[in-house]
Amino acid sequence: MAASLLRLHFHDCFVNGCDGSVLLDDKPFFIGEKTAVPNANSLRGFEVIDAIKDELERACPEIVSCADVLAIAARDSVVASGGPSWEVEVGRKDSRTASLQGANINLPAPTSGVATLVQKFRNVGLSAKDMVALSGAHTIGKARCTTFSARLAGVGVSKDLAFLQSLQQLCAGSARSALAHLDLSTPATFDNQYYINLLSGEGLLPSDQALASSGVFPGAEDVTNLVATYAFDASVFFQDFVESMLRMGRLTPGGGSAGEVRRNCRVVN
Repeated sequence: MAASLLRLHFHDCFVNGCDGSVLLDDKPFFIGEKTAVPNANSLRGFEVIDAIKDELERACPEIVSCADVLAIAARDSVVASGGPSWEVEVGRKDSRTASLQGANINLPAPTSGVATLVQKFRNVGLSAKDMVALSGAHTIGKARCTTFSARLAGVGVSKDLAFLQSLQQLCAGSARSALAHLDLSTPATFDNQYYINLLSGEGLLPSDQALASSGVFPGAEDVTNLVATYAFDASVFFQDFVESMLRMGRLTPGGGSAGEVRRNCRVVN
């Protein structure tokens, strides 16, 4: 569940800022973000956020926003998995609407190349370095076989056939909807093993493995060198990850909406 809660925060912030919009259910006057292609049958943890919010509303009604709950839950999920801690900046407001189109356009896909990833991060005000650091969240969590079909075909996979064969066996035949750990080595621990795997050609998603062979982009840091830096020094990864999480957490909604503090994260007040 830790990876799911961390991912909820990411998917929230990348669509019109960190405003809790990803938590809204569909309504007659708008279609929410839960059915967007990057989210449908993929996002989990809504019931955990509901339970946290219920407790907060009993203790201090309409004080802590759903967007802040997501940010705090993401931090706590990292810490619970052995990763770094940081002081979460609070005071976010919840949106009164959501954007299916925004979720479909803004969120990276598991097959995205590095140029696309860099651009999507730049579109929301984050850098290539932020992209590489935040991708390290894939040191925990799982992905469906359908999201890494190119890897099953051997594209960019390590010369060590054991890695490829293990994936092919997991996803064989009717098991195409099976789940695989994003980090097969230390799947439940938030560490820098994700980057070590990339250097060995053992990243699960095509968008992950692409980071290890991308080089330099105009006006951006050397993505491949960052992967190597994080692989060799977990403390540098942890520091940069925290800084990037804080920057992402500061992404604010546009349009001049004041927002609200929802009583129920699934519906507007």
